[in-house]
Amino acid sequence: MHVHQYEKLWLGAALVLIVAIIATITYGTVGLGIAMVDDSEETVNPSNLGEVEGFDDPGVTQVGENEYDVHVIAFQFGYEPGDEQLFEPIEVPEDSTVNFYVTSSDVIHSFSLVGTNVNTMVIPGEVATMTVEFDEPGEYGIVCNEYCGPDHHNMEGKLEVVPEDEFHLFELEGVEAPEDDEVELGADATFTATVSSDHHDERIVPVTLEIGEETLEEELAVGGDASADLELAVDTDALGAGEHDWTVTIEDETADGQLAVLEENETTEE
Repeated sequence: MHVHQYEKLWLGAALVLIVAIIATITYGTVGLGIAMVDDSEETVNPSNLGEVEGFDDPGVTQVGENEYDVHVIAFQFGYEPGDEQLFEPIEVPEDSTVNFYVTSSDVIHSFSLVGTNVNTMVIPGEVATMTVEFDEPGEYGIVCNEYCGPDHHNMEGKLEVVPEDEFHLFELEGVEAPEDDEVELGADATFTATVSSDHHDERIVPVTLEIGEETLEEELAVGGDASADLELAVDTDALGAGEHDWTVTIEDETADGQLAVLEENETTEE
């Protein structure tokens, strides 16, 4: 049977198109390192997420070398974390594998990362899970594609992929200052900083205390997924009597206050 030359061209073009479509679908589902929704997760109580592990403190936790879990709660009309107005963007490092666990505390939403094929329905009582590989720094918008109420159009968030050296999982839980924020001249003023870590192994973090003209810096070792305390003692003779502002800093987090250094037998007014 004779096949006309133009028919051969159209047949060849159709075969190329079919191969291109198959290659595109394969790359979109495998090449980008994205595993879609997993239905193996247990159900949760949407009205009691504060007692569900992971969702009791939603955010990023390191679970292995270059691997992170991110728990996210969708609600009317935002994401925790992710919503910049109420919380903070989700932040993960480059060259990482990220496991997302997303649920809703009220109605049906979706969790969609703009510019990727991550797009899942988020149903109250169920946990949607996805695994994504992020190779390079960048920013991704988070939007809800399921109508969830009158302010649905404003429901959005952000995920930031940052360079490894800019990524931190330490948190300054608090600083215990001297009792009543005062101490007698000549005595040490001791500040106790409590630092927690969501890294999976022990890490070292510098802790800095600035008070008056004095600056103290010490390193604190914090175990994986744990917290630790560090005491910083200041010689009040070096400070002198009076009121002194203080600031404790770890990475980009700070706590501050004021300390009164009193002369012997001096008391502050109520």
